[in-house]
Amino acid sequence: MKLILVHGLGQSAKSWDETKGYLKQPIDVHCPELYLTESDDDFSYQKLYERFEEYCEQFKEPIILCGLSLGGVLCLNYAIEHRNKVEKLILISTQYKMPKLLLYVQNLVFRCLPAKIFHHSNLTKSRIIQLCTSMMHLDFSNRLQEIACDTLLLCGEKDLVNLAASNRLSRKIKKSNMIKIANSGHEVNKDQAQKLAEILFCFLQK
Repeated sequence: MKLILVHGLGQSAKSWDETKGYLKQPIDVHCPELYLTESDDDFSYQKLYERFEEYCEQFKEPIILCGLSLGGVLCLNYAIEHRNKVEKLILISTQYKMPKLLLYVQNLVFRCLPAKIFHHSNLTKSRIIQLCTSMMHLDFSNRLQEIACDTLLLCGEKDLVNLAASNRLSRKIKKSNMIKIANSGHEVNKDQAQKLAEILFCFLQK
């Protein structure tokens, strides 16, 4: 089985290293780097999705997608557009209808912060703002019923905003289960890597 782990905003492929270390074999794990090169002028969600779609298309057999936050949005989008390609779907701390007010306030905060604050991520301040702005109108509400594969919804118990969205998703996606991760915030792959790996392995072995 091919498991693709997709990182969130402010993370990188390395953010999955600890979780990967706890996963049992034989699972073929892939962790793509999401972000575009500095030469790309258009750093929008649509451009990012097109690159992710192209990445997934290299695999000829069905794939298992697992994404956190922004990565979860990309996986959800792909699962809707390519229903026959996705064998299983795992969404961690994922929104299906972007909270516009939250993104707007977030961008205001980002604009006030010095650029050096963003050096820990793989994105510049301007690119993060550009990406978040392009996501404000994303809404998959009317297409969630198209997801036919087994779906696992995960969220840290301290991630209250995304916990509410995960609970709503569990009611809207037919073949889905919801698990709340204790002692975890938004970045479950960092806060509870071992527990996450155990849950993923159990779900994949069903």
